[in-house]
Amino acid sequence: MSTLPAGAGRRCHALLNTLHSVVALSPDNGPELAGLGIDDRHAAYFAARTAPLGRVSAGAVTALFHNFSHDLIARHLPAVWDVTTPEEVLAARLRAADSTLRRLLGDEALASPELAEAARLAVRATDGCARSGRPMYAALADLPVPETPHLALWHAATLLREHRGDGHFAALLLSGLDPLEAMVSHAATGEGFSLEWLAASRGWDMEQLTAAQDRLRARGLLAADGTLTEAGTALRDELERETDRLDAAPYEHLGAQGTERLTELLRPFARAAAAGFPARVRG
Repeated sequence: MSTLPAGAGRRCHALLNTLHSVVALSPDNGPELAGLGIDDRHAAYFAARTAPLGRVSAGAVTALFHNFSHDLIARHLPAVWDVTTPEEVLAARLRAADSTLRRLLGDEALASPELAEAARLAVRATDGCARSGRPMYAALADLPVPETPHLALWHAATLLREHRGDGHFAALLLSGLDPLEAMVSHAATGEGFSLEWLAASRGWDMEQLTAAQDRLRARGLLAADGTLTEAGTALRDELERETDRLDAAPYEHLGAQGTERLTELLRPFARAAAAGFPARVRG
């Protein structure tokens, strides 16, 4: 039985995920990876996110990422590792995180006792995570925690983001939604990205996405106008509840008081990071 107030873990995660996302989507990544010979944006994304895994196959990454087209992944992996190494990409990733957070938060915030406290609490939360069944989290957990507080906070936020993501993919498998149906139904909630963005970023075409819509309609989950039916809404709500349950361990480890304190500390940093970011940052 949870010792936390309802929704406490999800609220804390949303703020942590903002700090992760502004770095993951930062324009600073491009020049850093271009300096290593990676100019294609998809190759850069796959290299940065899979670097903790080492040189892995496209098939393994397709399984781990869940909603990307295997053809798109195979176009870049493992070939990107003929250009550079995972170690070089990890170092570039850290440099991009540093420059991004310095620009968005400012030196005063980075030197503040509040940020240092947030970093300590976020790192402590990761001590409640387990590697078993969490491949993306487990690979990141093998990396050292950076010494500077803002990078330690970003590292912990990324660990907790991948921990939740691994659990969410497990919940999706139980839901019976395939990767395309999962993306389309999430878009239909109004909280997800558009189908056009999904096609461009995930390597699917619009025909495949509209076919997924048809399958959801046949199951009574999607209405003719593209919105979720009552059954579709119930399924998505259950998915989020199950994801919360599978993601509870780090916040239970931190405890109700620690989770509340971390959430309080993160709010101004997440707000400043999102405000200074040119694109909409999502969880």
